[in-house]
Amino acid sequence: MSRTRIHNFSLSLDGFATGEPQSFETPFGHAGQRLHEWMFATRFWSSQGQPGVDDAFAQQHSQGFGAEIMGANKFGPPGWQDDPQWRGWWGEEPPFHTPTYVLTHRPRPPLEMAGGTTFHFLDATPEEALQVAREAAGGLDVRIGGGATVVRDFLLAGLVDHMHLVQVPIVLGRGVRLWDGLEAIEERYDVETVAAPSGVTHLTFTRTEG
Repeated sequence: MSRTRIHNFSLSLDGFATGEPQSFETPFGHAGQRLHEWMFATRFWSSQGQPGVDDAFAQQHSQGFGAEIMGANKFGPPGWQDDPQWRGWWGEEPPFHTPTYVLTHRPRPPLEMAGGTTFHFLDATPEEALQVAREAAGGLDVRIGGGATVVRDFLLAGLVDHMHLVQVPIVLGRGVRLWDGLEAIEERYDVETVAAPSGVTHLTFTRTEG
């Protein structure tokens, strides 16, 4: 059976996955790109990047997926639903190359892009969205792409089989936190940590049986 996986999801030391306020000019608010600098230095991101621990983890983001689910705030800045011309942050060939399901209370018709990505806009619960995505994935895994609210909702629903988090050594103080309401979530998973020379710590959560 296909698994539900999260990869390359970066957090500050105080648990924020984005800063505030989010806008078209500042998609991650006052965090800027600091949460993702570790990834920009990898070969996964650029042919001029470096191999190593960070790259080995980052590469798993693209392996074995047949569909993605993301939240409305990952697809676009606040208010994108009011712009019928908005087609996402990624240009005409997004990097997903699979059916991609955007959770929003204001659905619109599917948006077919170059390279195999089609955005589908769903007003659905995590359970309903996962059922649709699994059918489209054809036996491959489903990636939960974020943001923090969507990741939290899927964790609360008990739907995440494997999660790769990257703890970045910065303190944001405000924004959107992942961990609120998830007390003792670690009891459901085997947790492993790997410290990288870049200063980030990779945490993997693999669901335990039973």
